[in-house]
Amino acid sequence: MSDTIIHQHQPPRGQLLKWIGNKQRSAAEIASVFPDEYGRYFEPFLGAGAVMATVAPHDGLGSDTYGPLIEIWDALANTPEELVRWYAERWYYFMSGDKTSRYTAIRERFNSSPNGADLLFLCRSCYGGVVRFRKADGHMSTPIGAHNPISPESFRTRVEEWHVRMKGCRFAHADYTEAFALAEPGDLIYCDPPYAHSQSILYGAQGFSLDALLREIMTAKNRGVLVVLSIDGHKQSGRHLLELTLPDGLFETQLLVDKGPSMLRRFQLNGTSSHGEGVADRLLLTYPVARASELLVNLARG
Repeated sequence: MSDTIIHQHQPPRGQLLKWIGNKQRSAAEIASVFPDEYGRYFEPFLGAGAVMATVAPHDGLGSDTYGPLIEIWDALANTPEELVRWYAERWYYFMSGDKTSRYTAIRERFNSSPNGADLLFLCRSCYGGVVRFRKADGHMSTPIGAHNPISPESFRTRVEEWHVRMKGCRFAHADYTEAFALAEPGDLIYCDPPYAHSQSILYGAQGFSLDALLREIMTAKNRGVLVVLSIDGHKQSGRHLLELTLPDGLFETQLLVDKGPSMLRRFQLNGTSSHGEGVADRLLLTYPVARASELLVNLARG
């Protein structure tokens, strides 16, 4: 893979994966309030990995409870040519016949035997990039998207850049508590969990407990680990601030990050106008910051 120059806090030029809650648009703003110096970088709810790729840490651990997703990240790190081949094979199959039936065939194969190769193509070709899982059986149910997925050549270009950005990282199929247990004083953990007021359609989100995560963050803070949490903020373009009960003294900085129109809401509206459906995330830090970028608004002013 070719070399790439990485500028601090500059996100990749394009998404590797489409994923609900993807932080591609706001990754630079999030990373801008990370400490200037810290030890190891952890991202235990890795998802699409936009923040990790923006940070491009020299020593990072990305983890997630969803095995097929980690298969993709392992391939990016260790066998990027295989990742390109996975995508190209499915793209050519998809483009050479009836797209709806071929998309459905790939999705059915994935649901019968979940794997990273099929998930890679599905997340780039499904409707709105919303990888939706049914609660009843855990199967992905998202229909085909309206537009053709990017070409294998374009995907290769993204793999080349992301491979270089992630060269200091390793990836693990693990629960977030396992990642927290590895963090030492001075390390940084960025958490982007399923949101309390949405994202119940995500794998495993139905059983996720924000209270349990907050307890883990408190324990980590008490032993000197730095933690940043992205969680529900404003929805409906600032007209509604979602209520969260947070432990006193846990977070020393609270900010809002404008994310633009909600991808999930657009999916729910079946492609109709999402005007007025903008969202903003809370960004909660266990440490104080002296500055915030122009796109970060202090909650006290909101």
